[in-house]
This record gives sequence, C-alpha cells and structure tokens, in this order.
Amino acid sequence: MRQSDLRGKRLKESPAEASLDSHVFLLRGGYVRQVAGGIYSLLHPGLRVVRKIERIIREEMNRIGGQEVLMPVVLPGSLWEESGRAATVGAELARFTDRAGQPLLLGMTHEEAVVHLFRNEVESYRDLPFLAYQIQTKFRDEPRSRGGLIRVREFTMKDAYSFHVDQADLEAWYERCREAYVRIFARAGIPETVVVASDSGMMGGAVAHEFMLLCDAGEDTIVTCPACGYHANREVAEGRLAGHPGDPAALERVHTPGQQTIEEVARFLGVEARQTAKAVFYHRDEDDRPVLAVIRGDLEINEAKLARVIRAEPVIAEHDRIRAVGAVPGYASALAVSPSACRVVVDHSIAGSANLVCGANEVDHHYLNFNLERDLPDQETVDIARVRGGDGCPRCEGALELERGIEVGNIFQLGDRYTAAMGMSYLDEQGRAGVPIMGCYGIGVGRLLAAVIEARHDAHGPIWPLSIAPWQVHLCALKLDQPQVAAAADALYRDLAAVGVEVLYDDRNERPGVQFADADLLGIPLRLVVSPRNLKESGVELIRRGERRGDLVPLREAVSTVRARIAADE
Repeated sequence: MRQSDLRGKRLKESPAEASLDSHVFLLRGGYVRQVAGGIYSLLHPGLRVVRKIERIIREEMNRIGGQEVLMPVVLPGSLWEESGRAATVGAELARFTDRAGQPLLLGMTHEEAVVHLFRNEVESYRDLPFLAYQIQTKFRDEPRSRGGLIRVREFTMKDAYSFHVDQADLEAWYERCREAYVRIFARAGIPETVVVASDSGMMGGAVAHEFMLLCDAGEDTIVTCPACGYHANREVAEGRLAGHPGDPAALERVHTPGQQTIEEVARFLGVEARQTAKAVFYHRDEDDRPVLAVIRGDLEINEAKLARVIRAEPVIAEHDRIRAVGAVPGYASALAVSPSACRVVVDHSIAGSANLVCGANEVDHHYLNFNLERDLPDQETVDIARVRGGDGCPRCEGALELERGIEVGNIFQLGDRYTAAMGMSYLDEQGRAGVPIMGCYGIGVGRLLAAVIEARHDAHGPIWPLSIAPWQVHLCALKLDQPQVAAAADALYRDLAAVGVEVLYDDRNERPGVQFADADLLGIPLRLVVSPRNLKESGVELIRRGERRGDLVPLREAVSTVRARIAADE
C-alpha cells in the first residue's frame, strides 16, 4: 500500500485522555479513534493487526478440533431468564425492548446462546465431546472504561465452549485449550504470558484460570512465588501466615473508652494489630442471613473469597442490621451473637492465633484472651484473607510477591450450570438421560492487541512482532523527487509485492525526520530506506524496528534479503 493513500493521521503529541502507553500509541499511530467512552473505531492499520490476531486464534482453535460458529449480538432476554442470570447480573448487561415489547439484550458473553444453539443438535453421547467457537462483537456496560482497548464497553472476543459427558473428558479438553492458548500468545508476540488460578466470577464453575501478561499497566494484582513458580490472581490466592499459638488465658472484659478501630484498640491496650480479632458485618448471604466475618486484625478480607463462601455479593451492613443480631457497632464480635440470627464466617488466621483482643458487644468495652476453639467452638473456618506481599507461599517455603498484570485470556470449567438450567440433555450408552457439562474459553482480541504494545514498545512507538504487524516492511524513500530514488523505490515496491511481502510504501516525499517519526509510530518490523546516499553505494538500508543501526544491503539482493529475514522470524 502507498502511504499517500492511507487515511489516518499520525499525531505528534500524546492525547490528554491517554494514560497507558498502548492507548497513547494507538491514538498517535492512527490505529484507533474513540467514538464514545469505551467504544472505538479501528482505522486500517489497526484492523490489519486485529485480522492477523484473529487468524492466529482460528488456526490454533481449528488445530484442536474447534468448529467456528457465529451467534447473534442481540439476544432474547428469555435465554438469560432460563439460566437465571437475568436476575443476578446488574447494569453492565445492556437491556432493551423491541417494538413488540419483547425484552432483548446485547450479549456480553454467550453461554446461554451456545446452549440454545446446540441443545437440539445433541441427542446421544456419540455427539460428545465437541468444541464450538466464535469471534464476535460483544457489549458490556463497564462503569469505568479505561486504558484505550485494555478495558472497553464494546469489544471483539473469541469465545469457545466445549461440551462433555463427564469431568474427566472436560479436564482433558481444558488442558488442550490451555496449551492452545499458550501457543496463541506466543505466536502473537507475548510468550511471557503466565497462567494463574482465578475466580470464576459471574461465569460460575469450580475451576478457572487466567492468562496474564505481567506488566505495570495491568489492573489485576497477581500473586507470585519466585521460588516455586506459584501464580494466582489475588482474588483467589492463598498465603501461608505465621500463627500465634499459646496457652489460652482467661477471657477478661476490659474498659476501652472511645476506642473502636483496630489501630485505636491495639494502641490503647499496648498490643500489635495481629493480636486482635476484627469483626466485619455484611448485609446478607444467599439465604438472606446477616454475615459476620471475623479475621485477624492485621489482615484485610478478600471479598471475592467471601462471596464464594456466602454465595452472594458482600455488601457492608448498616448499623441497624448489626444491632438487630445483638452486636454493637464499633465493639462487635461473634461472642454473644445468636448463630440462628447471623451467619459467622471465621478466617483461618483466627484459628491459628491465641489470646486475641475482640469486641465485647458493649460500648467502650473489649475482651482480652479470645480463643476460637474454647470460646466459639464448631465455627465455620475458611480462607477469606487478602494475600499480602511477603506472606509465605502455600506450596513452598518461599515468600510471595505482588505484581500487576493484564488479563489477555481466561478459561473456565463451568460444569452443568447452564446445560441443566436450560434443559440440555443426551442419552448415554444405557439409554439414560444425562446432562452435558461445559468448558468456556475466552480471548479479548482488542485487549490482546493493546497488551502486545504494552510489552513491545519504546519511547517512539510500538515494536510489532512480525506475526501481527500491520505490514511486514516499511519502504521509506528519501528525496523521492530525485529520479534515481523514485525508480529504485518504485521497483522495490513492485518486486516485494510480487513475491507476497506486505509493504507500506512511504511515497509522500516528506523530510526524513517526518518519515522516520511516522515509521516509528507505525512500528512495522522491517524498514527499507532508499536514499541518494545509499544508492551511491548501489544499496539500500535494512533496519529492524527498535534497533539504531541497519545494514547496507545491495539493491539487487534487497528482496531476497527481506524474504530471508521474514522467514527467519516465522
């Protein structure tokens, strides 16, 4: 393509609304333009990158036996009523009615749609397993779109769904998809992506993993252990805490006037925060009971973990609801709270610590020497603690570290959540009805594009891997008004195109500084520079994006040299 025909400006300055490097370079390089918050149009270079990412995804999904389908963006609300998610998903699901008054929605994920598509296509165990995937536009009304294509409202996603007769079969396919994802991200230019255990969230299911590109631009916190390679999203990560055992002392009620927070109480009593027990009340669990979560005072509650325990969104309770179960705000504890009126959830850190300070459920009073086994036997004890940097690794003797990461893909073992709710069944070998179980596998195409830039750029623009670059070669002609330069550049352009090399030809006769600045913003891997000085030596300069110096290649060997460089990178 001739650059004079390419529409879309390269911008000299960074737009004020852009903070992440990928957002800056996507705007400055003429890849995207914002239409509304979290909604973007793709210009030609951006679309070329997207199409190459999609091609890699298709090749790898086809390689493991996937069959491509296409489901609608607009779905009937009745499908989400069938699965039960219509009542549990909030404002992020865009809903509307058609002219006949029928409820519709914009698909943000397609579990219901894929079960609807295949529940009448599957009759026997012989029809299972299979994997269906699509690359489709989706819409999620994010409350805080950010970072350009990192977090958007309208997005393109590859989502795949597998159907199985049993858990063993699901696990085998889950591993095949995991391996396919590793290949996809390596081919797209970010082989350093790591797999981490994650929360299944609104998707449901017992097992989930995310593929994370570890970088400062990420909005997820990843817990890692350098010693053994443990990786987990902080929402599900476990840590090993040093306990504080001891012989139980007698429970003692003490006067603590005006001391309500953990910090105030610890300072007043001359103890450390880790020697206290913190009580946090939440509005309700799945049975509409108030929830009292108890955790060691130096720790924070991980509400994603708590949500999985109480099977409801954790919402801090109002004071009236706390008082209604016999507790006193600011001085609350599980002591004297009726188990029938309130669900008590105790973190493991309490079980491993002796003689803690806790509230006395009386204004201006606390207890010393609270011990769980003696004072509250048979309580529900779980892991609801938020892991901190420096906590012990749950797998080895190492210490955990916290890193930032961008989620570029996710996989879930969904079980029969959707198939059972929506009446999908098959006949087994004995003619009995069974319910298929499912896996779900997603990759955000635009987010992957942005993530590659976050990992592969310099101060001047992206450094695209050859596999997804908008073009393979950027042909820059300096002083194009000189006949020998024009003749050599035009011939190179024709000859490269003739052998299938993707070329962007800068035929604008701009100053070298303008051409090279634009070339850096476009980030094309190989650059050929035709100039009067190079032609005096019967050569052209071949330079790789991101390197300072290039090689002077004989003009007659330029095409073969470029093809060899491309082949070496494939």
